[in-house]
Amino acid sequence: MTDSIVVTEGLTKRYGAQTAVDAVRMRVGAGEIYGFLGPNGAGKTTTLRMLVGLIRPSAGRATVLGRPPGDPAALRRIGVLIEGPGFYPYLSGADNLRVLADYRGLGGAAVAEALDRVGLTARAGDRFRTYSLGMKQRLGVGAALLGRPDLLILDEPTNGLDPAGMAEMRELIVALAADGHTVVLSSHLLGEVQEICDRVGVISGGRLLTESTVAELRGAATILLRADPLEVAYPAVRAVLGARHALMTDRGIRIEAGADLAPVVARAVVESGARLLELRIDEKSLEEVFFEMTQLEVAS
Repeated sequence: MTDSIVVTEGLTKRYGAQTAVDAVRMRVGAGEIYGFLGPNGAGKTTTLRMLVGLIRPSAGRATVLGRPPGDPAALRRIGVLIEGPGFYPYLSGADNLRVLADYRGLGGAAVAEALDRVGLTARAGDRFRTYSLGMKQRLGVGAALLGRPDLLILDEPTNGLDPAGMAEMRELIVALAADGHTVVLSSHLLGEVQEICDRVGVISGGRLLTESTVAELRGAATILLRADPLEVAYPAVRAVLGARHALMTDRGIRIEAGADLAPVVARAVVESGARLLELRIDEKSLEEVFFEMTQLEVAS
């Protein structure tokens, strides 16, 4: 990949006998939204902390904006929200950002812009301790936006937000990428990643299982079939599919075939004596792909 903003090779972090991150190899391209996807405890936050120099890797290497993690020249071009945002509870939201802006040599205009981008202008004068969890999270993203960084590293940025706030945050992240920012977005919310990310890295048990576009992971369209009883319909469907694969899921029978086989499958179900309830062309959700991958990982 050309113009890689983040590159890791064999990045590993061990705590005694416990391996939190295991030989992760990832690449993030300029201007993309990269979704770092995995359940809680998968190694996402540990990886991000290594990328910004908060902890040292046990093995492997990484470069961020062409520099080693923690390099001051690179840090000036990075905005970071990792784990919960930490602010002075007795200061207002605006004053908290002013403290951070002063450290970076930024003026009041940068603070006002950041507050506006995350929708906190109206509450900027309120003390941080009066903020809801969602407002605190927004202020954390606002702090990461100070100085218009080239790279944003956001660890679970929608944590604590209500559905409307989550939608606004997704819109903000898409707008930032459109403005030329590169965004690394850590999340365990698969729907969120599916909606806004250009590429994803799927991590489980500290290992990066795959790195691909969302479209490639979801694969080609398939047939989704619902019938009753399924235990009668399923063998009949398998009998007419030949080498094609049919998978029983909680949503019905998923068949790895296109629309051309739909009439054949429908006839097989009816002739089996089962009732055909639904037959439609469908795509795997990212959630289904993720669970299939992680189940295979556990089984191996």
